[in-house]
Amino acid sequence: MPDAPALRQSCPPGTCTCRRDQLLATPGADLRILRLTLHEEKRLAERLEAVASLAELEHLQQRMFDQLGIRMSLAPGASEVRSMRGIAVDFADQPGLCRKTRRNLPAAIRRALQRHPEIAWRLLDAHDLLRDA
Repeated sequence: MPDAPALRQSCPPGTCTCRRDQLLATPGADLRILRLTLHEEKRLAERLEAVASLAELEHLQQRMFDQLGIRMSLAPGASEVRSMRGIAVDFADQPGLCRKTRRNLPAAIRRALQRHPEIAWRLLDAHDLLRDA
């Protein structure tokens, strides 16, 4: 009999808004997000930090959705983009997605953008912000 995949441990009561218990109590719920253990989250953050192109970042974004059900969007922020902090990294509201994960993954992406600014330029160009430049 194959072993069941390891699930993320629950956060201490009152410290997180992930609604993990509600997700586990819902029959037929998509539990893929709970496979993102702390160790796997660390590996994912390292992988996101190591991206070298926009295509690679978009590929990882698609794999995160396919394997974990995480919907993440990358776009220029509502105001001017003067630094990598101006790039908005947003997650769809999803039960089971820990607040720490919502903080750690965008930080890893911003580190990658600082290391490879051409990714940010391609992202801005994809949103037609550099068409006159």
